[in-house]
Amino acid sequence: VQLQASGGGLVQAGGSLRLSCVHSGRPYSSTALAWFRQAPGSEYEFVAAINWGDLRTHYADPVKGRFTISKESAKNAVHLQMNNLKPEDTALYYCARRVGSPRVTRRADYDTWGQGTLVTVSS
Repeated sequence: VQLQASGGGLVQAGGSLRLSCVHSGRPYSSTALAWFRQAPGSEYEFVAAINWGDLRTHYADPVKGRFTISKESAKNAVHLQMNNLKPEDTALYYCARRVGSPRVTRRADYDTWGQGTLVTVSS
């Protein structure tokens, strides 16, 4: 399995970006696809996840109400729509995969990772 992330960029505070993560081949219905982020000098932080089969989602508190994770079956992809971006959202964003619940937020529980895509939010 490979994951390909894209969609990062530079945006002003209050703006929006959409990140995409393409999964090689069709994910199993039990697959959870997630986004993590890592700001400079910080640990990895869980952002959001979705279960491919039943569309259950889970969000970290700092992004609730601003970010939305969704899937696009035709492209074997998940998207992270990020609205009302803040400077503190600046980070490298990674997509990751696991089999099981999307409510799992620990980095070590995800077995496949894509490359990072950089999101920079200017104030």
